[in-house]
Amino acid sequence: MERLAPAKVNLGLSVRFRREDGYHELHTLFAPFSLADRLVVEPVSAGLHFQGPYGRENLAYRAAALYLEAAGQPGGVRILLEKRIPEGAGLGGGSSDAAQVLLALKALYPAEVDLFALARTLGADVPFFLLGRGAEARGVGERLKPLPLPPVPAVVFFPGLKVPTPLVYRAVRPEDFGPDLPVEAILQALARGEEPPYWNSLEGPAFRLFPELKEVRGRMRALGLRGVLMSGSGSAFFGLAEDPDHARRAAEALGASGCAWAGTLGGGDAGSGPA
Repeated sequence: MERLAPAKVNLGLSVRFRREDGYHELHTLFAPFSLADRLVVEPVSAGLHFQGPYGRENLAYRAAALYLEAAGQPGGVRILLEKRIPEGAGLGGGSSDAAQVLLALKALYPAEVDLFALARTLGADVPFFLLGRGAEARGVGERLKPLPLPPVPAVVFFPGLKVPTPLVYRAVRPEDFGPDLPVEAILQALARGEEPPYWNSLEGPAFRLFPELKEVRGRMRALGLRGVLMSGSGSAFFGLAEDPDHARRAAEALGASGCAWAGTLGGGDAGSGPA
């Protein structure tokens, strides 16, 4: 069984406040992007055989171990993970891989297992990838509401800098906090091809830690991309294009100084079944 594990971007991310438990309350819009990792998941008689980076520490491996235990060890599995989504980019690659493993094992070994409960123990973004479509999220990203998103040609650019998410959140200051995102206004702007009124509260902390990231937005805007924003805690940025040809040209220009992908935001499922 082959599955594609797509990237995500945050169409706005507002850090509302710091909670008593030490986490930050968020309001964000998740959108799938067509860049994806590839997984091959096959049943075997016993054991968990994983081929991919970080071995047993990989979220995909941990997801498989959790599911098999919760399902009563109905059999074994062999997993091959081919990475395309860069690490430390704010694109959710590891969380996406974990969600697709959970979905694959649910198909191979059906059982009365709450996938969303397992997903929440693996990471805040994993439930979104289980949902399989655009979503509005609150809490640390686990409280989800499905959101219809129009398909938008876009470019995702990774400048090659790996940014640890905990480091960025530790650098958040009270002046970085923001109000709820204007969801309806964002959706209308996306549908009309206008500049969306969103922001990312984590850009300030990330720019203070890594000043070189400030240049990325200007370079992307100079290529005619609109709505340029850092995704998640960075360091990847995305920008909205006029059409697929514009996205391809911009990605080619950006590729000289990092990794860039032309694709589509929203407008479809955040994941795939057997390919």
